[in-house]
Amino acid sequence: MQLIELLNRIPTLEIHGDNTREVSELVFDSRKVTENSLYIAVKGTVADGHSYIASSIEKGAKTIVCEVLPDQLNKDVTYVKVKDSSKTLGHLASNFYGNPSQNLKLIGVTGTNGKTSVSTLLFDVFKNLGYESALLSTVEIRIGSEIIPATHTTPDIITINQVLARAVEAGCEFAFMEVSSHGISQNRIEGLHFKVAGFTNLTHDHLDYHKTFEEYLKTKKRFFDELPDTAIAITNIDDKNGNVMLQNTKAAKRSYALKTMADYHGKALEIDFNGMLLNFNGKEFWTTLTGRFNVYNLLLVFGIASELGFESNEILQAISALKRVSGRFETFKSDGGIFFIVDYAHTPDALENILDSINDIRTKNERLITVFGCGGDRDHSKRPEMGNIATKKSTLAIITSDNPRTEDPAAIIKEIEAGVEPQNFSKYTSIPDRKEAIKMAIKFAEPKDIVLVAGKGHENYQEINGVKHHFDDKEVITELWKLMSK
Repeated sequence: MQLIELLNRIPTLEIHGDNTREVSELVFDSRKVTENSLYIAVKGTVADGHSYIASSIEKGAKTIVCEVLPDQLNKDVTYVKVKDSSKTLGHLASNFYGNPSQNLKLIGVTGTNGKTSVSTLLFDVFKNLGYESALLSTVEIRIGSEIIPATHTTPDIITINQVLARAVEAGCEFAFMEVSSHGISQNRIEGLHFKVAGFTNLTHDHLDYHKTFEEYLKTKKRFFDELPDTAIAITNIDDKNGNVMLQNTKAAKRSYALKTMADYHGKALEIDFNGMLLNFNGKEFWTTLTGRFNVYNLLLVFGIASELGFESNEILQAISALKRVSGRFETFKSDGGIFFIVDYAHTPDALENILDSINDIRTKNERLITVFGCGGDRDHSKRPEMGNIATKKSTLAIITSDNPRTEDPAAIIKEIEAGVEPQNFSKYTSIPDRKEAIKMAIKFAEPKDIVLVAGKGHENYQEINGVKHHFDDKEVITELWKLMSK
């Protein structure tokens, strides 16, 4: 593609050199530069891409997009000066791949908890409705039946446009995407055209990155603030921040709730471990998904599908056919009658939701044993809060390792223990080795007891000192149960 085409509708400050130059690819990582690449110098959180302009030219880059021009300009290279390289990158990527987000209906889901579940459930609902779609989630990227492993909640903007372009080529009409606060902050959704934006909730998370809750809130809100008037914004108004998201948006405003009147209102009529009987906007239906948090997830799915023009009955029929999302309230029962639940809950709010959901369902004749930990190199302030929640709402809490990363597991556990209230001291123990912690839970459990293993869900690894070791909670539970029941 010629540079002049690539710069269509993109504001520039200066252009030095041939603007009809052919561009073979877009690159913002200088290590990936090849002949005739366009290199975008982005000021990142760790390094400034402007420092790598010279090395990019040596590797074959013939076009440079930057905020600050080098002191010496190479006559064989075209330089494009812009106000913000990071934002410009998004628009360049959209143009390079033919603006794919304009050629399908792109739906973004943001919030602290539920992004993966809602995005995946939407993908599955639309499959049940007979539509090929794309999915960009924490767990995986999918284009119809093709599965591509995911590396970030929100991939870089070049990858997003590559995936969306392939989805358009494959005949997809819809794309469902998790929109993380990191992705918003780092302009990884810049230049994308969203048809619908959904908000789940906002609770304590990612303060290691955003520093304050107010900053975290502002980042999430920016997603809605920047929506065009052709988009639809639908938010959870049971969450105190739901209406905040709608304050400055140009998009059409919609709401969903269980506790108050809303455009999409839901009610749980029955909930047990096998599923739920729900009522959405006056219509009853059954789903095999369970847990009060899933009532919210499904209500958002229902609202989004309705806003996209589908009839209530066909949406609810498609929802009724859904299976549970991997690692999200995933349940199985052992031969000995112990009920196991594996869930991704790794924030205070998510852990409280899953424990409340279990306690809503159980008869209290069964004991609830919770195995959980907190990730290393992340927000420290949520650790004592999670310690308090787990010990308060469980019969026994076993505090263990999650992904300690570069931190000492014992130090993380100590911070979790700091939140345990004195009356709950007898309700917990600590075992740093996650496998041993699960083993103790199984040993302690009796028939009909419930064992919740939280924090990792779909993840099949444990990261220790920068190395990812294979570790799957479901596999470990199954393996240990077989060994211990012989």
